[in-house]
Amino acid sequence: MTILNEQYTLNNGVKIPKLGFGTWLIDNDEVATAVQQAAQIGYRHFDTAQAYGNEQGVGAGLKATGLSRDELFVTTKVQAEFKDVVTVKKSIDESLQKLDLDYVDLVLIHAPEPWAEFHGKNHYFEENLAVWRAMEDALKEGKIRAIGVSNFLQTDLANILENGSVKPAVNQLLTHIGNTSFDLLEQAKQHDILVEAYSPVAHGEILQNEQIQRMAHKYQVSVPQLAIRYCLELGTLPLPKSVNSAHIANNAAVDFKISAADMMILKELPQVIDYGHSSDFPVFSGK
Repeated sequence: MTILNEQYTLNNGVKIPKLGFGTWLIDNDEVATAVQQAAQIGYRHFDTAQAYGNEQGVGAGLKATGLSRDELFVTTKVQAEFKDVVTVKKSIDESLQKLDLDYVDLVLIHAPEPWAEFHGKNHYFEENLAVWRAMEDALKEGKIRAIGVSNFLQTDLANILENGSVKPAVNQLLTHIGNTSFDLLEQAKQHDILVEAYSPVAHGEILQNEQIQRMAHKYQVSVPQLAIRYCLELGTLPLPKSVNSAHIANNAAVDFKISAADMMILKELPQVIDYGHSSDFPVFSGK
């Protein structure tokens, strides 16, 4: 039994593998190979998005694995700029077509605001409720098995909880050592919402952190393994990504425990404020 065989149960009863394979920034013509490699290692949970531009490649990779549909868990996300019912419904149908699937296991609103206004003053409350209604309809129609959100702050999530008919199953958040939103984790826990942790290795920016290196050495694991295990110890679902088969396998070899004392040290490490070349992305910009 490894982490790749373990599952969480979402608040609507749907089972979801505890470790996912992320595909952000993997080109459409490369991602099929990466998906196949991950599947061969044992990954069954694959995360993509309309904005990634690689749904078609992900779908091709899934088909090439030869695995049955019920063995796979597939997530995609409605583009952050899509904020009306008609556009969202059309985009979900297009995602199904590109992925070549009859249904998607989980669909998320990629962000509460368009990326150009990420975490700005306008929370797009009414628009996000329109998106949510479209997703609720797709859920009823059997096109989706679960729905959720991504990058939603407390007030954004409260808007959906208070006004939607279906409770979000997931809030996917930037979560890693040196950047953990404990208030958002607590809000999610209170409402039985699973937090998925994207960029669990801080987009590579914590690899050179000497304190984290020392702790990884203590546990005789790599820094990425420690970082991924940290997210699991928080009760979140990490979504590491790589196109290197050795790294893909390494990221799944996390069947160890971090002591409570060491978790406290990791939780209190200074905030990562510089994501290097990745700082241009809204999620890393510090807004």
